[in-house]
Amino acid sequence: MYLDTSTLKKNGKVFTRHLLRTSFREDGKVKHQTIANVSACSDTEVAAIRLALKHKNNLAAVASIADVQIVLGKRIGAAWVVHVLAERVGIAQALGTDREGKLALLQVLARVIDQGSRLSAVRLAQRHALCELLGIQKLDEDDLYDNLGWLSTQQEAIEQRLFAGRFPETVPTLFLYDVTSAYLEGTCNALAEWGYDRDKKRGKKQIVVGLLAGPDGLPVAVRVFKGNTNDPKTVSDQVKILAERFGVTEVTLVGDRGMLKGPQIAVLPEGFRYITAITKPQIVKMLHDGVLQYTLFDAQVCEVELQGIRYLLRRNPVRAEHLAAVRESKEVSLRALAADRTRYLADHLKADVGTAGEKVRAKITQLHAQHWLSVTTEGRSITVESDAAARAEVAVLDGCYVIKSDVPKPHADAQTLHDRYCDLERVERSFRTMKTAHLEMRPVFVRKEDHTRGHVFVVMLALLVQRALETRWGTLNMTVQEGIDELAAICMQEVQLGTARIQNIPTPTLLGTQLLAQAGVVLPSVLPAFKARVHTKKKLQNERR
Repeated sequence: MYLDTSTLKKNGKVFTRHLLRTSFREDGKVKHQTIANVSACSDTEVAAIRLALKHKNNLAAVASIADVQIVLGKRIGAAWVVHVLAERVGIAQALGTDREGKLALLQVLARVIDQGSRLSAVRLAQRHALCELLGIQKLDEDDLYDNLGWLSTQQEAIEQRLFAGRFPETVPTLFLYDVTSAYLEGTCNALAEWGYDRDKKRGKKQIVVGLLAGPDGLPVAVRVFKGNTNDPKTVSDQVKILAERFGVTEVTLVGDRGMLKGPQIAVLPEGFRYITAITKPQIVKMLHDGVLQYTLFDAQVCEVELQGIRYLLRRNPVRAEHLAAVRESKEVSLRALAADRTRYLADHLKADVGTAGEKVRAKITQLHAQHWLSVTTEGRSITVESDAAARAEVAVLDGCYVIKSDVPKPHADAQTLHDRYCDLERVERSFRTMKTAHLEMRPVFVRKEDHTRGHVFVVMLALLVQRALETRWGTLNMTVQEGIDELAAICMQEVQLGTARIQNIPTPTLLGTQLLAQAGVVLPSVLPAFKARVHTKKKLQNERR
């Protein structure tokens, strides 16, 4: 005897029917007979019937359907999927199976499911079966604080194990490197300093984060620096990671023009190559010296070699059109401002013409348009004049850029070098995901230096899981967070059959089934009963440790 369940979608509605059926053999053929239609029963009643049939040989535990008690348990769907993906990408193995490793893995999984502080991670574990999956007997926020310190001390060893797992046979020879900053809400973080404000967040101290990625754009190492650290000063730390930690002897390091400058290139170890770009003033100087010509900038990559260094020239027409549109927009807005000031002067006869003109000039300077725009006054009328020749001179290098590399031609042609430099966009995208898009590295709810480093490392590890899910769910037209929220609705059912207690996992929705199939994950039907003691020591989420 068994319970036959099927789902039918008709006119946009979903119908589910449950039949209690039996099977038997007649004349050598298997036949089925419907005993009863139990579609009118509630979900809990259907689950009880299914469990009773499953455990029909243990009648001591299942005396009758009336003895079955079903209680909604913790959420299991999202926790199970992100745990499986963390194992597949090697994070679970790299962290280890001791208590600290399990706590670190819990922090990574919590970061992927629902971002927040250590306190919020504990509260998450009260709702999701994270501790039950990882075998953590007890948990509070102090455990996770201490674990951040452990992660900071073990980071290099964990990164080495991850690297060896990702590249077991062939070590890559190309690495991408970029730097970002994350502003802080408070001022008491040990690494907080005033620095170059990439986030355009005035009045906020910050930390600097350097991310080293493999050729696939996925991170292999991350480092945290004080907020006033210049980008080039972080390069030596990443080169040390490659040379000493990962045992890499031949590598091409790809970094932007603000990072791989002359001093950093000069101290690269033997066997290390680089791909970077030069600044606009450097381009202008090389044009003035006759090393480069304007005619070489085209939609296709053009190469010039000088003293063993390769320079790749290209003009991006899309970027050039964008800059031209921005310049036109500036001029339109400034002419509108001049017209507005002229009307003001006409309505206020005592207003000073010079003061009104200075406001327009100040706006021109603010928009960096003073090279080709100027202000003239005639009587009480203010106008903005454009110098066509100066504007053409400013626009001559629109969309133009020059990539610089010492990689020999037999190792890579010009287009390959150009494409590898463009791969830096993958690191920038990783930063966006880590900082704002999904994983929300900020706000940084910690103060100590080792806790800050551990927090950023957790976010980096979570990025590997997020990217794995993104790859598998890319065809479903939904974000990773939306998929996780859908799976988070799958809860365990704690079923008590007499003296026996088991945890049943119900069948997910159609969308949940698709998400599981695309991720290549199968939910277990039953989990052994396990109770973790998860509690918080604080009532308010005011984390500053």
